[in-house]
Amino acid sequence: MLERFHVPDQEVILIPEENLRNVTEQIFQSQGMPEKDCKLATDALISSDLRGVETHGVSNMVRAYLGAFKSKNINPKPNWKIVKETPSCITIDSDAGLGIVVAPQAMEIAVEKAKKTGVGLVTLGNGRHIGMLAYHAMIALKHDMIGTCMAACSPRMVPTFSSKKAIGTNPIAYAAPADKLPPFVFDAAMTSVAGNKIVLASRLGVPLEPGWIADDNGNPIMEKVNMKDLDQYEDESKNLEERYASGYISSSVDLLPFGGTREIGSHKSYSMAMVVDVLAGILNGSKTAPTGEHTGQGHFLAAYSIDAFIDTKEFKELMDRYLQSLLDLPSNSEGKEVVYAGYIEAKEQEKRKKKGIPLHPEVVEWYKKTSNELKIDQLI
Repeated sequence: MLERFHVPDQEVILIPEENLRNVTEQIFQSQGMPEKDCKLATDALISSDLRGVETHGVSNMVRAYLGAFKSKNINPKPNWKIVKETPSCITIDSDAGLGIVVAPQAMEIAVEKAKKTGVGLVTLGNGRHIGMLAYHAMIALKHDMIGTCMAACSPRMVPTFSSKKAIGTNPIAYAAPADKLPPFVFDAAMTSVAGNKIVLASRLGVPLEPGWIADDNGNPIMEKVNMKDLDQYEDESKNLEERYASGYISSSVDLLPFGGTREIGSHKSYSMAMVVDVLAGILNGSKTAPTGEHTGQGHFLAAYSIDAFIDTKEFKELMDRYLQSLLDLPSNSEGKEVVYAGYIEAKEQEKRKKKGIPLHPEVVEWYKKTSNELKIDQLI
């Protein structure tokens, strides 16, 4: 995540991981979720914060989910079920359950199928927000497998040459194990910037880069812009519970496919977002974002057994050589190192586990207010 989206050092309040887990679990319990599900949901959010992916950690998502629970858009006790199954494939109805609860369990099913057939593929319909996709893809790593996760979301992206948004940010994640080096973990939206980063930008007052958003007519804005200078400005960091009550990540700005314009390749990420709609939406029978009939989210998860293709030890050793060769590349910028997806996040996790998780004062104040209202433990 770009440094600008992290809380400034002078404003950071460091919270021990254990404290944050404890209070967050209690907040989920207050919504009637089973204890096991509360632990799963909390682990998904805390894992995001530990890896420095604050867009999908507690700062944005806890209050967002509370709004969706309040409007009954999220089912706190989903009776999710298998609707179709083969030895390697499965379709699940999530019963409006929170994605950070249903998806990890679905990934475990994919892993078990991969152990038997070499690959496990799961598509889930009628789901809700899935959080940081890497969390689910990384479950496969514990089993020496390659993991994949995709999410078909509500409309945020303005397709190339369109005058209005029609497709979700539709993120994709991949995770592949290595031996001694941190695993390769890629997780990115198909828009130039993830939707939740707009929330952070609004909270922190940082400008939006050229090619991130479109104007009211769908035209790419190819210059830096402060959100307060936009005609359709709305403080994205305020009233998250209300904004997320419908279950969708609404926004006052329309996002562009990464690339920004056709000349820079926006049609490629727009098409990749369509691939996500097919696998994570249409494949499980969901009505996807462009139809205007979408409800919730659709998800797609896959686990690939490395041993089904190559000796696992050999693969992991080859991965180390491959990843190290990238780390060894000369830099073209002073103070900047060549890294790979997942490397910085792994280092950040080590640091935050020791020092604590950095939160913005506004987030800490929200936790204090919410704890008082729910009569649960305080964060600090």
